[in-house]
Parts: sequence; C-alpha cells; structure tokens
Amino acid sequence: MAYVIALVIIALDQWTKWLVVTHMEIGERVPVLGHVLSLYSHRNDGAAFGILSGQMWFFYIVTVGVIGVIIYLIQTEAKSKRLLKIALGLVLGGAIGNFIDRLLAGEVVDFIDTFGNFPIFNIADASLSVGVGLFLLQILMDTWKEKRGTSQ
Repeated sequence: MAYVIALVIIALDQWTKWLVVTHMEIGERVPVLGHVLSLYSHRNDGAAFGILSGQMWFFYIVTVGVIGVIIYLIQTEAKSKRLLKIALGLVLGGAIGNFIDRLLAGEVVDFIDTFGNFPIFNIADASLSVGVGLFLLQILMDTWKEKRGTSQ
C-alpha cells in the first residue's frame, strides 16, 4: 500500500509540474480561488522560503538518507499499521517527487500559492507535510496505547 501511494504521488506531482513548465512562464500567476489560491510558476533551488538555496549536494544526501529510512520503516514497522503505511507512502512519494526535480533540473518546480506568508509549494511538498503529520499522529497513538496498556 505504501509503495502504491508513493507511486501515485510521484506521478501526480511530476504531471502537475510538467503542466506548469509547459503551459506557464516563470513568474506567471493564474488566479484559481480569488485572492486565496492561485497557480504561480516558480522555481526553487533551496527548501521552503529559499532556505539553503543552491545547496544541492545537501539535498541529495539528505533525500537519499530519508528514502532509505522510509523504506526500512515500511518493511519493518508499518506491516500491521495502516496509518503508518499511508504516512510513509506520502512522505516517500513527496521526497522522490522533489528529488527527481533536483536531479534533472537542479531546482524544484513550485506552483501552488496561497497568498500570505506561506511559501509557494507543489504536490510533493503537500504530500510530505501531510505524511509527516500522519506519522506524528501514529507516534502519539502508539504512545497513548502504550501508556494506557501499562496503567491498567
């Protein structure tokens, strides 16, 4: 299940980025939902808010490490935990989606702009964020179950 989720995220992420690259100029904005949401063709050679701009080797090393840890967790810890499988699949898909951009173009295509102090992002970024949130929720649930089991 985790690998299927990852493949779907990678495909959706790369397809939407391809649409942006082939149909929009860099800096072009297309309003979608008034002043709340727009498509904005942007490139980022760093992390959120341009942090670590130009540090591609750092991103390569960290991403390969993260992918290795995620695959290990899928194979060992997630076998009987549906929420953990979903979380890890989302993180894996998001990590690989942005990794593909960095490898092929040296930058990540971002295009979802929510107007405000939030960075422009893409499907891979959203997948990573939701996946990490679900991963933390799984940890909280496991901790709660463990404490509940020992206090009875």
